[in-house]
Formats: sequence, structure tokens, C-alpha cells
Amino acid sequence: MRLVFLGTPDAAVPSLRALIAAGHDVDLVLTRPDRRRGRGGDLSHTSVQLAAEDLGLSVAHSLSDLAGVEVERGVVVAYGALIPADVLARVPMLNVHFSLLPRWRGAAPVERAILAGDEETGVSVMSLEPELDTGPVHVQRRLDVHERTASELTRELAVLGADALVEVLATPDLLNHPVTQHGEVTYAAKLLAETYHLEPEMSSDTFLRVVRLERAFTIIGGRRLRISRAHATDQPDAPAGTVVTLGNDIALALTHGVMALDEVQPEGARLMTGAEWWHGARLTAATARWA
Repeated sequence: MRLVFLGTPDAAVPSLRALIAAGHDVDLVLTRPDRRRGRGGDLSHTSVQLAAEDLGLSVAHSLSDLAGVEVERGVVVAYGALIPADVLARVPMLNVHFSLLPRWRGAAPVERAILAGDEETGVSVMSLEPELDTGPVHVQRRLDVHERTASELTRELAVLGADALVEVLATPDLLNHPVTQHGEVTYAAKLLAETYHLEPEMSSDTFLRVVRLERAFTIIGGRRLRISRAHATDQPDAPAGTVVTLGNDIALALTHGVMALDEVQPEGARLMTGAEWWHGARLTAATARWA
């Protein structure tokens, strides 16, 4: 099938590669423009552009570049922008969305599933509509969340979605007869900086879910401390907001529960164990507070 592909991050790459492996003709790859990254501000291509160039495919950065493209369908995977109605009227598009629609329509379905404590998530291949994630669904594939981090879950969903996409394109009954979404609609709002801020008033479950988003932080001794891995301990409750020493381990006390720090990253430093950070932090458990 002659296609145009729209995608941007790592999570879109498995679908692009799967389309080529299945023998589809991807006439054009549309991805977001280069971004400046790092302290030097060097321009960096998107993951999809790098993959497209590796596959020898043409790349563009503006939806206006679709004007002269004659294809049967478009495929959208984490492109990062809404597709206007006039474009969809000319090029029908499939979208690989990382949730079991209509649960978690929107920008951050993987992270919202983790924060909500969902036991199951998945991917939906749907026909794209101008409205946000409302289109009929061609197929869904399910996946247990377990204790996966956001990046781990996204990688597995990306592969699952690529397989489902190829199956839909290869199966006329699935491609031509999508089913209207049914069930409770929930919205996966974009995550804000405060979403990642760990606080003593959190439950232990919420604390660990935020850590699994992989950008969790708190403030100790006036400095930001990123927390990459942690686990609940059976230590008796300590005053909320205090730092607890457990032999060689360091932990943070919640209103109910104590969380041991397995891996952290202080400002301007490398990843390290909680104990390594504590030994160099020049703080004392008697006076240190986190918030």
C-alpha cells in the first residue's frame, strides 16, 4: 500500500520499520522539526527522521508538504500535532494510540495509566478524526502494566502497536470495518512539572507511581534531588518529611510509609545510590527535611 507516515519520537520508529518490512511503499515521512538539545544548543533530528534516513525514505517537516503527495492512506504514530480536517478529508489516516480507547484520550496515555494504577493498558489502531482520539477502532491489543516504568511500558506498546498496525493493513475486514469506541471516556492531560514533584503527603502507592514516570524529584536541603528508583520498606512510620537512615540505606518518610531510595541523581551530578548521595550531601537525619 502507498502510504505517508507521520511520527516523531522513539515510540514511532517500530511502526515505521514494520511498514517497510511488510512491503508497504512509504512515499513520505513527516516528522517534527529539528530541536536544540543540550547546553550547546546543537540541532538534533527526531528519532523518526533518523530511522527514515536509514531506510532511504524522503523526510519533510510541515503538513503543507502533504499537498502534492498521492497516497492511499496516512499512518500517524505520536506525531505531536493534530491533523487538520481538510488534510484528513484528502488522506484518510490510521493512528496507533497507546491506550485502550476511549480510556486515556490525549497527550500522555502511558503516564496517566501508571498514575491511575491501571492494571492493564494497550494499543488502539483507529481511524483518525479531527477531534482528539475519537475515531472508530480497527483493533486493540492489551498489555499488563505490572511495575513497568513509563519508558519500559512505552517500548513494549510501540512494538505491540507496530504489529497491530501491520495486521490491520493486511486484513480487509479489520481495515474496512472499524468499531465505534464504547466505554467510559477519560482524558490523559499533558503532564506538568508539579506532576513529578514528590511530597510527604502522598500515599506510598502514589509515590512509587510517580517515580515510575522517571522524572520524579523532591527538594532536600534546598536542592533538587531526582529519584529514579525507590521501594517501600517495612520500617515503622517516622515523622512525615524527615529523612530516615536504615543501616546503609536512606529513606524518606511519608505521612504513612517509608520509602527507601535505591537510585537518585543530585543536581549537576551522575546517577548514584541513595547511600552514595547521602554520604556526600553533608546533611544529618536530625535536621534534613524533604518537601
